[in-house]
Amino acid sequence: MAKAGDETLRPFLNETFNIFGQTLERFRPELEAREVGTVKYVGQGIARVSGLLGVKSEELVRFPGNHLGMVFNVDAAEVGVILLDESEELGAGLEVHRTERVLDVPVGEALLGRVVDAMGRPLDNRGTVRTAQRRSVEREAPAIMDRDPVTVPLQTGLKAVDALIPIGRGQRELILGDRQTGKTAIAVDTIINQKDKDVICAYCAIGKQNAAVAKVIADLRRFGAMEYSFAVVATGGPPPGLQFVAPYAATTMAEYFMEQGRDVMIVYDDLTRHAWAYRELSLLLRRPPGREAFPGDIFYIHSRLLERSTHLRKEHGGGSLTALPIVETEAQNISAYIPTNLISITDGQIYLSPDLFQKGVLPAVDVGKSVSRVGGKTQLPAYRAVAGDLRLSYSQFEELEAFARFGTRLDEDTLNTLERGRRVREVLKQPQYEPLSAPHQIISLVAVTGGIFDGLNPDDIEKAERSLRQTIMEKIPDVWNRIESGEKLSDEDREAVVNASKGVLDEAGVKDSHANH
Repeated sequence: MAKAGDETLRPFLNETFNIFGQTLERFRPELEAREVGTVKYVGQGIARVSGLLGVKSEELVRFPGNHLGMVFNVDAAEVGVILLDESEELGAGLEVHRTERVLDVPVGEALLGRVVDAMGRPLDNRGTVRTAQRRSVEREAPAIMDRDPVTVPLQTGLKAVDALIPIGRGQRELILGDRQTGKTAIAVDTIINQKDKDVICAYCAIGKQNAAVAKVIADLRRFGAMEYSFAVVATGGPPPGLQFVAPYAATTMAEYFMEQGRDVMIVYDDLTRHAWAYRELSLLLRRPPGREAFPGDIFYIHSRLLERSTHLRKEHGGGSLTALPIVETEAQNISAYIPTNLISITDGQIYLSPDLFQKGVLPAVDVGKSVSRVGGKTQLPAYRAVAGDLRLSYSQFEELEAFARFGTRLDEDTLNTLERGRRVREVLKQPQYEPLSAPHQIISLVAVTGGIFDGLNPDDIEKAERSLRQTIMEKIPDVWNRIESGEKLSDEDREAVVNASKGVLDEAGVKDSHANH
């Protein structure tokens, strides 16, 4: 009887065990193998972690509280990590997890008009930046064979730059000078001048004060420039890791538009502080210091950044990325370590002189120390007719002016050269936030090189200039249109401008300085 009973219960017991096993299977936790490290030390912006044997250089790692870091040093016993978030909550003994991905940022049209940090997180209280793509912060520069020559001008709207130190789309032009000489002002005016020119602009602030960055962004919004721009901000407050990453992140965001065939301009403000942040991180992570305590690869961190700016060939989209890096000098020392490195990497420099700034010559561009290695290839043809000899004659005037201060008796030709040079200087002056189109600039340059302003008091030249430009636009619009369309300025056109200028000065209410005398 017992055996028969056991056989009767067996199917019931088997079914019960199957149901019970299936129920347990649903509650079985999924096991996942992950490398877990341990924080050994936390410093100002860095951490040392042990136990991550398979971690790779520049990989993101995650700390408790969702704080992120980037692996910087990979040693045998530990790894050095750059912290990308505040480190107050972190301490020795905490767990660290690998993410098995490198640092990336959002890219796309949704960035336009936005202000974000180096991780792509919004700083403008306008919600998350929603884009369809993310791209790695560190990317290889385009190959040499993928690049085209730089031939299309990037107009800054500043007479002193567009006429004498022309910049092309795809060029890297360094802006350098002492503190408070107007470096950022030139960059902001250039961004404002790109309105309606189909150029995307990126402004990357590195280590600057919050108030200074807020002013720049407010100025860009006031003139409608944020419609075609975005800003990547890593001010002096965040960890130095974000300051180090910021320019690479901003370049990745800008490259998205370049690879769509668009023209893009990026301003790095400024790379002096970027170098300081890298030096701080390197010293904290015990990398060997070199000259001025900078690590030996300080040149490489800037060269691999700026080499990403170029003009692509048509088969690769034909887009361009123009870089305007800013660097700060001390006591006019342009041969200091970091400025020298950047001068050798870039395609020219715009040097701003504190002496000119103090004299009220704004923008304070020192023509003698500034150069564009791409040169007139990127200028509109109309500039060449008036700016060809202007740079040399203006530099000679500055030398003569310094010589004349000694009170030496000068001949009449030298005096005339000095008088003409002073009027050229007045014409090259330009208020901030007032960039001028190419026809406006060329009309003024034709007037000053043609001697139209020779009889005027320097103080009256700005008023005469405005009146002259308005007259030319109304009386000979065909010349105006030819300049704007990129045609050459012929001798007949120059003569027509000079003839149309007759009587303009009287109508403007300005008087001949010699007559006054």
